[in-house]
Amino acid sequence: MSEAVIDTLDLAILGAVLVGSGLYWFKDRLMGSSSSKPAFGKQPLVPMQKPNAPALKINKVVRKTRDFVQKMKETDKTVIFFYGSQTGTAEDYAARLAKEGTQRYNLKTMTADLEDYDMNLLDTLPANHLAFFVLATYGEGEPTDNAVDFWEHLVSNEDVPEFSVGDYEDAEKPLTNLNFVMFGLGNKTYEHYNSVCRRVDEKLTQLGATRIGERGEGDDDGSLEEDFLGWKDDMWKVVCDFMGIDFLAGNSGPRQATYKVQEHTAEEVDQLKKVYYGEHQEPKFMLGSRPTYDSKNPYAAPISVSRELFAASADRHCLHMEVDVAGSGITYQAGDHVAVWPVNAEQEVSKLAAVLNLSDKLDTVITVSNTDPASTKLPFPVPTTYRTILRNYVDITAPPSRAFIGQLTPFAPTSESTKTFGHWAQDKEAFRINVADARRSLGTVLEKILGAGQTMEIPFDLLIENVPRLQARYYSISSSPKFHPTTIHLTAVVLDYKPDVAPEETVYGLATNYLHNCHGRINTMSAIEPKYEISGPKGSYLVGEQGIKVPVHVRHSNFKLPRNASLPVVMVGPGTGVAPFRGFVQDRAQDAKNGKKVGATVLFFGCRREDEDYMYKDEWPELMKDIEGAQVITALSRQPGVPKTYVQHRMMEHKQLIWDLIHKQGGYFYVCGDAKNMAREVNHRLIEIAVECGEMTEEKATNYVKELRSRGRYEEDVWS
Repeated sequence: MSEAVIDTLDLAILGAVLVGSGLYWFKDRLMGSSSSKPAFGKQPLVPMQKPNAPALKINKVVRKTRDFVQKMKETDKTVIFFYGSQTGTAEDYAARLAKEGTQRYNLKTMTADLEDYDMNLLDTLPANHLAFFVLATYGEGEPTDNAVDFWEHLVSNEDVPEFSVGDYEDAEKPLTNLNFVMFGLGNKTYEHYNSVCRRVDEKLTQLGATRIGERGEGDDDGSLEEDFLGWKDDMWKVVCDFMGIDFLAGNSGPRQATYKVQEHTAEEVDQLKKVYYGEHQEPKFMLGSRPTYDSKNPYAAPISVSRELFAASADRHCLHMEVDVAGSGITYQAGDHVAVWPVNAEQEVSKLAAVLNLSDKLDTVITVSNTDPASTKLPFPVPTTYRTILRNYVDITAPPSRAFIGQLTPFAPTSESTKTFGHWAQDKEAFRINVADARRSLGTVLEKILGAGQTMEIPFDLLIENVPRLQARYYSISSSPKFHPTTIHLTAVVLDYKPDVAPEETVYGLATNYLHNCHGRINTMSAIEPKYEISGPKGSYLVGEQGIKVPVHVRHSNFKLPRNASLPVVMVGPGTGVAPFRGFVQDRAQDAKNGKKVGATVLFFGCRREDEDYMYKDEWPELMKDIEGAQVITALSRQPGVPKTYVQHRMMEHKQLIWDLIHKQGGYFYVCGDAKNMAREVNHRLIEIAVECGEMTEEKATNYVKELRSRGRYEEDVWS
């Protein structure tokens, strides 16, 4: 590899913004360049270090990064997998692709969190290198939290983005050297399906970059995993051709472990500075300010209130919880989301440990490290214990992927289990019925294949490599800071159901049942199943005899009230979809109390029975009393003696009101809840209202509703 290529590669990798260390690299400092031009455009010429960042830690990161660059120089086959991930799936896919590229085709690969690297340096990647982008779309076509800076730099910028070199043959195409591969993760029930990967693809191409192969798109409403598997085989053929590699020569060969696991003796444990028992990343501190709590380091917030919203006669539980964030520096607005960080149920930990023959070793302290010394990132803090990993750090409750089941086949202890592993891994329909639709956890899948009480020896590093990290679950905040500045309210139905393909089994929602356990401690209820260990690392979440803390952070949302409070709002929120609208109504009630003019505030709310699950029924009259034109219009789907009615039916009964508020008075329209059925039906009904009340053709009405969306006057906060 030429020195010029080495120079640009150093810049591309070491020129990254290493957020974890707070150190910002510049080419003139790193490479000894005499150029006076900043490598980062308008960035200063001196390294900037976050206050209080330990120099020793920074030097360690520097050394590891330089070691990696040295390894990258040994080959001209270099592939970088950038990921934009909200729940960990895109990160998992990037890691799987990187490993496959290494093992099958001897590529030098790395995975890279988009927020850890300065993407101004994309123009410096040599033309014989390849950048993968594995990008998830969430919400209304929004980038994931870790991709926001990249998105704003590349896509939101109407002008040609500024990159590091700044001197190009064609100023409009600064990325002519960049070759890339694109895979997106989305959900077709959303209006802006896979819009992040599509728009990044379009912008990169517009800037002169060349996409290698077809853009892959996965649909989480169908089978994201199958979409991914179906795309990647064809993709590798094209990539091999680009890299000058014989695709047919690529084969799995002997397994190459990504991680190694070291068990510590009691004497070694005594010498360790710290053992992690469920702690997350340490909070970030800025000089003179509070720590920052985010998607990597949550805040342990005391639950100040936890009460049941449904009547005792209901066959479900719905929790109203209030978490205290006073003094944390956490702020929120009505419409934002609160993330709750759960742990796995104890029955799942015990079940999987038994199958893996780890029951007697769960509290053994271990250290997990990378087999590749150039890799510095680990999936969780170490040293830790087997129990902590299974309880706190990996998502053993989610169904395992078909690819992972295939990787377990060589470790099957009998010919019969070998056959079953192979069948479920290769037959899509068998996998769907026995794993995906049944929503079986990893432990349950292994029990079904092996038989009750049977065990198998699976390398623990293989499990770490293939089971996604346990991620936070997000809930629409059901309060307004104008009413509750130091507490965040959330509303959640406790999920448990029997899947159609396995009616003898019960599937439990991970986070809602974790919260139900917290609710049980606060209200001294002992009969809640399944059981969760909610005490936190070394009991740090326990407060007194009954109190409990939960780890949380806030994700800011674009689901917001109009700035002008005098504009009307129409809100459609059946079930827990009402949560953000409680915050909206609180917000507007406080504005009215403060003497502001507040527009009509209409809520369409749906539930089963008025006497069982009418959420916050007693609050609405008091909240709305000072708002002119405020009302709740209910739809009851299982009320005795009343025809089954949903929110979309009630919309049509009040179509003239909706049309007057939205069209004639310039109001805003909001929908929260189920994306697949309810939100689609509501959208169709609004088009019908435009046809009937606005005397439009269906085409014109459809375009009218799309225009409302594009102008931010039709907002959705939906899930599937």
